[in-house]
Amino acid sequence: MAYKVFGLEDRKDNEPVVVFEAGLGSGGGGYGGLLSFVQKKFAGIVYDRNGIADSEIDTSLKTDADVIKRLHDLLTKLEIKPPYLLVGHSIGGPFIRLYASIYPNDVCGLFFIDPTDFMLTQAEDDKVKLSTLSKTGYRELFIKNYDYILKDTSISNGFRFEVEREKNESTPVFFKRYTSLSPLKDIPITVMISYNKHIEDYEIEMNKNLNLGINLIPWWKELDYLRIDHYAEMIKNNQHSRLILLPLYSHGIHQQDPKIVAEALIETYENCLSSTKNKK
Repeated sequence: MAYKVFGLEDRKDNEPVVVFEAGLGSGGGGYGGLLSFVQKKFAGIVYDRNGIADSEIDTSLKTDADVIKRLHDLLTKLEIKPPYLLVGHSIGGPFIRLYASIYPNDVCGLFFIDPTDFMLTQAEDDKVKLSTLSKTGYRELFIKNYDYILKDTSISNGFRFEVEREKNESTPVFFKRYTSLSPLKDIPITVMISYNKHIEDYEIEMNKNLNLGINLIPWWKELDYLRIDHYAEMIKNNQHSRLILLPLYSHGIHQQDPKIVAEALIETYENCLSSTKNKK
């Protein structure tokens, strides 16, 4: 597995290490612009999941829980001891939430960058379809989008395997391993959400080519509101936690405006540091 570490030589006992989890098909290199703002502020590790970027493919990883265990094993092998502040972009958001459920004692904080809404229910999805006069719901589109990617013969075998794995993880039940997660501990959490985003050309094209029948602007508006509500509910019992809303930002907030993400991440790290010191 390919990885990059920084600041470990200056890390003191029990200081948090920031662990970066990338989005679908993305390697740790996607965080490059952000790292230049933070790598002198704390210790951290950026890595590529198996099959992505410079990491070798491993077809034995069948589930998200396998991915999480592999990350845990990597950190153990490298002797990078907890506590960890986990950072997750896009589908990396659900991944870090799952990690916090499986290894709660290792995690001192969570930082979500425009995370995927793994909490969307079928009833909510149906209501959005009805209210926006759309034929296709988000949960259905989620699978159709994977199928759309898999038809691309130019993608790497590693990316193909990751997409197939994630499709299976939400078939037939949407994010089936996330329906009964253990409650979050009272740790600092930051959630950064972009909303009222510009409709991308590929979304318009896919909507047309696949005959999805989605009224994109009101459809995304309703889904934005639900995602905001879900993550607000998730953090409501956690001190030193916040939801940061960024209208008209892109999905890649950390690439569009790495400085604003860096500032929020550093503050979250400092809250984690204070929390770990108070527990000594």
